[in-house]
Amino acid sequence: MKIYDNKHIKNVAFVGAHGSGKTTLAETMLYEAGLLKRRGNVENKNTVSDFTEIEKERQTSIFATPLHTEWRNYKINIIDTPGLDDFIGEIISAMRVSETALMVINGQHGVEVGTEIIWNYIDRFNRPTVFVINQIDHPDVQFDEAYNSIVDLAGKNAVKIQFPHKMPDGRQAIIDVLKMKMYVFGPDGGKPEKHDIPDEHKELAEMLHNELVEKAAENDEELMELFFEKGTLNEDEMKKGIKKGMLNLELFPVFIMSALNDMGSGRLMGFIDNVSPSALDMPAEQSLEDEIIEPKVSAEPSIFVFKTKYEPNVGKISYFKVKSGEINTGDKLLNTRTGELENLGQLYIINGKQRESVEKLVAGDIGAVIKLKTTETSDTLSNPEHKISFKPIQFPAPRIRKVVKAANKNEEEKLQEALKKIHSQDPTVVVSYDKEMKQQILACQGELHLAIVDWILQKEYGIKAIFEKPRISYRETIQRSASSSYRHKKQSGGAGQFGEVHLKIEPYFEGIPDPDSFPVRGKEEEKLPWGGTLQFINSIVGGVIDSRYLPSIKKGILEVMEAGPLTKSPVRDIRVIVYDGKMHPVDSNDISFKIAGANAFKQAFLDANPKLLEPIQELTVKMPEEMMGNVMTDLQSRRAIIMGMETAGKYQKIKARVPLAEMYRYSTSLRSLTQGRGTFTSEFAGYEMVPQNIQDELIKQNKEDE
Repeated sequence: MKIYDNKHIKNVAFVGAHGSGKTTLAETMLYEAGLLKRRGNVENKNTVSDFTEIEKERQTSIFATPLHTEWRNYKINIIDTPGLDDFIGEIISAMRVSETALMVINGQHGVEVGTEIIWNYIDRFNRPTVFVINQIDHPDVQFDEAYNSIVDLAGKNAVKIQFPHKMPDGRQAIIDVLKMKMYVFGPDGGKPEKHDIPDEHKELAEMLHNELVEKAAENDEELMELFFEKGTLNEDEMKKGIKKGMLNLELFPVFIMSALNDMGSGRLMGFIDNVSPSALDMPAEQSLEDEIIEPKVSAEPSIFVFKTKYEPNVGKISYFKVKSGEINTGDKLLNTRTGELENLGQLYIINGKQRESVEKLVAGDIGAVIKLKTTETSDTLSNPEHKISFKPIQFPAPRIRKVVKAANKNEEEKLQEALKKIHSQDPTVVVSYDKEMKQQILACQGELHLAIVDWILQKEYGIKAIFEKPRISYRETIQRSASSSYRHKKQSGGAGQFGEVHLKIEPYFEGIPDPDSFPVRGKEEEKLPWGGTLQFINSIVGGVIDSRYLPSIKKGILEVMEAGPLTKSPVRDIRVIVYDGKMHPVDSNDISFKIAGANAFKQAFLDANPKLLEPIQELTVKMPEEMMGNVMTDLQSRRAIIMGMETAGKYQKIKARVPLAEMYRYSTSLRSLTQGRGTFTSEFAGYEMVPQNIQDELIKQNKEDE
């Protein structure tokens, strides 16, 4: 294949709601460019993009798929992304390496839920965006409504480049106000006839053309002067202004087409070639080493891995973008995260599952390499003599959590390996082990996402997994002080065991003053592994307990605190004052005082008005204003405390503190309540007291489980 320079390489992420036609558009572009002899379609399960078994089975995109096409001496790298927000990680990774987002809108429905969610991420990445209203030839298309919904989403910077016209003989036409031409298509689409704009649309076309001229001129002082001087701009001048407007995020061109019937794809590819920005047009990226990295072929080589995939009979495939310099087959580059050298054995350009070998790739291009040893998604590879590291992709936090285990206990190790590979492919699938609750947690974006993980485990790895509700990690503490003593005495021939401990416990808080009623002969503060503090005070007078036994007393107390008396949950934030006791000159030993300390602490704890604490999440929910009432009602049913509300454009945000125990399946509930338009983020906020009725139930349940 021809090696293109970085000025003639364009990287475009196809994004949009489920069913908008992204995969069909990608297929049509490859066909129009001559890379395909025959177009596939989603229903026949033969598209280049949706090539995996699960995508064929579900007839929807699940993975971001890199493709490429060539059009009039330009190379266009396309990344076809899923339209469901359960797979938002795939969309984010594609956006990270694309200079342009191409947002496909279903002409029958306009901006949909998925479009709104994806737009928020485009906004975060500051990506120039082209909107494409698809299915323009469908009898139920609503062009004006679809365009107005784009304006509602992106503002008045969404500017029409094209609008539709139906010919008297029923043929579909597209009027282009940049070219000021009308393209007329036959029933099978393909190459159109070029016509002058009909008289009935001339006035509208001129008005839209002038609006486009003004919008293009606004983004460049030189063009503005030309506009004032001539009263208009020529096509090349307009293209220059449109590109600047796109880069400034102040102009979002709106095209129309029929991807299914190949109407308008060539014109769209021509616009991507001539107007959409290349890597050279984008702001230079700063490395983690504080170096400005420009996408120049003459620079030191560096590549950024944006996606990892495992394929049967192939193994690990790493998809990357060349960020600077050029790379060649056989190059050895340094993984700046692991410090390992990686051999680029063979370079490929990709069209779905088809790989074509190339000898080199230059800055701005996208490619793939097989069987890198330690490289994962978000890693940077660079010249070992010139270290370059790029900021890793920030993936959203998971929204649902499940315990995962193998149905067959003998397959646990096999399950771990499979989950490791799934996380490697999709970093939004997070696997962790909760040591405290002794459960393996799988966290992901939603119920559909979980179903896909389950499918992959069964179909690709042959593992039947069980998913369960996670147990909640509670804490125990006290609300008042209490005193207790315990004598441990055991005689069984020979040396016996004897230890007696008197102690007082109190609630601990940061900055607590020393006790007034006891002398402080020694004080230790231990930060506990599960959170909170144990303050241990030696107030022994007269040597009634030898100081060498105090560590054993503390050890016994810590063992009780690790599995508390109420529900076997860890105990936190307690001060223990050991003030009296007895020992025996022969029978006393470490084990005796450990047992005595543990039992004295347990008795005092139960007398100190013990209380369960539960983990609380800081929750932020974003939803359309008209749905706020339902969301509020649901949150209140989950024992939420509303902390505040604010407006975010057309949306409302609710901030609340919600017990983790009440967050189970919240993602599914919110989706149902808001028809998929609500989103949320959640993070751990701290521990708070459990209501008494719930505490009683938990204690009862713990006793039944013993």
